Amino acid sequence: MAELRFDAPSTLAEALRLMAAQAPDAPVHPLSGGSDLIVQMRSGRLRSALVVDLKRIPELTGIRREGGGWLIGAATPCAVIGEHAALRADWPGVVEAACLIGSPQVQGRASLGGNLCNASPAADSVPALIAAGATAIIVGTGSGGAPQRREIPVEALPQGPGRIALAPGELLESIRLPAPAERSADAYLRLIPRSEMDIAVVGCGVCLVLDAAGRIAGARVALGAVAPTALLAPAAAEAIVGSTLDEVACRRLEEAVRAACRPIDDKRGPAAYRTRVAGVLARRAALRAFERAGAAGPRTPEENQS
Repeated sequence: MAELRFDAPSTLAEALRLMAAQAPDAPVHPLSGGSDLIVQMRSGRLRSALVVDLKRIPELTGIRREGGGWLIGAATPCAVIGEHAALRADWPGVVEAACLIGSPQVQGRASLGGNLCNASPAADSVPALIAAGATAIIVGTGSGGAPQRREIPVEALPQGPGRIALAPGELLESIRLPAPAERSADAYLRLIPRSEMDIAVVGCGVCLVLDAAGRIAGARVALGAVAPTALLAPAAAEAIVGSTLDEVACRRLEEAVRAACRPIDDKRGPAAYRTRVAGVLARRAALRAFERAGAAGPRTPEENQS
């Protein structure tokens, strides 16, 4: 720790310059919130020659409307996300997940970007973001030194526990949430051993779109803590499309979710238990999203631009 350096750049260009300077024997770590990074460094699991604090960079903080959807800066505190009424109205499940990361005190620092790039299979925000169809905007240094961006689905970013699809020198700049469809809503639920501040045994995000008759016209189901990464479960979504989430459809959903699970046995629960719980949580999250979508009704152009 004696050799550790810390920098807090105020521009994206300076942050990218600092990130590009890393070498195998001198790793550089971006700090988006620090609630996991600092713990890992203190325990010796990670070593770093330089920590780059991202919270002073305008492009990486704040919540902005764009094309009817939302851009959330990767370093935006979860506490700010939880207080944003318009974002909650569009994507309540994503906001629910952000508000489950740590304690209220931790949420003053923790961010969706940090939660995503920590690449824990049990991260709360990731299944909710996947279910919402979110994308990750990644920035690096292009030819001539100008920032160069690429955009990938959120589910493509985690590659395994602690591993993400960022090239050396790249940063997660922001997370894009699409404009919500008419008669749509999302929900996120998790199971933890304690009532607060624990790691998910299972997490489940569901997003549903209803047609004019109240049947499910589109769905996305995502699971956390049941595989090496949070995963999208297309077969689970297909199992409920065309239904009104009656008992038969809910049983099909549970079966498809359990078939998608690839959990391990660990101190939070055996694999068989986690697989069973995943089906139960998926049913409950789907019913919550279905109720919200039914209450949402058609969205007017004014609502989409508010």
